Amino acid sequence: QVQLVESGGGLVQAGGSLRLSCAASGRSFSTYAMGWFRQAPGKEREFVAAINWRSSTFYADSVKDRFTISRDNSKNTVYLQMNSLEPEDTAVYYCAADGQPDYSDYGGYDYWGQGTQVTVSS
Repeated sequence: QVQLVESGGGLVQAGGSLRLSCAASGRSFSTYAMGWFRQAPGKEREFVAAINWRSSTFYADSVKDRFTISRDNSKNTVYLQMNSLEPEDTAVYYCAADGQPDYSDYGGYDYWGQGTQVTVSS
């Protein structure tokens, strides 16, 4: 069993930055593909970014060149650095663990955090 706890969300003005963190329990973190997804009110959950056990990274087109996913296996933590934030980035952001390729498919992840709210004001 893996528990995921996200942090770092908040309110930021358009053009600003936030860094989300996701701390994972368990001994197998370094072997997991980790993902970030988001869900805005009235919309379906959508893929944001993923990083596999080799630290290869994958991004949604909407966040490419603005967001960066990274991991620190010594801390069992995955990060999402979000720059040049836009009001359209407003959503609850979820961390997910143990993903399978295709990493953009939320159905391929076994474990989920509770989510952290990101609000970008215009």
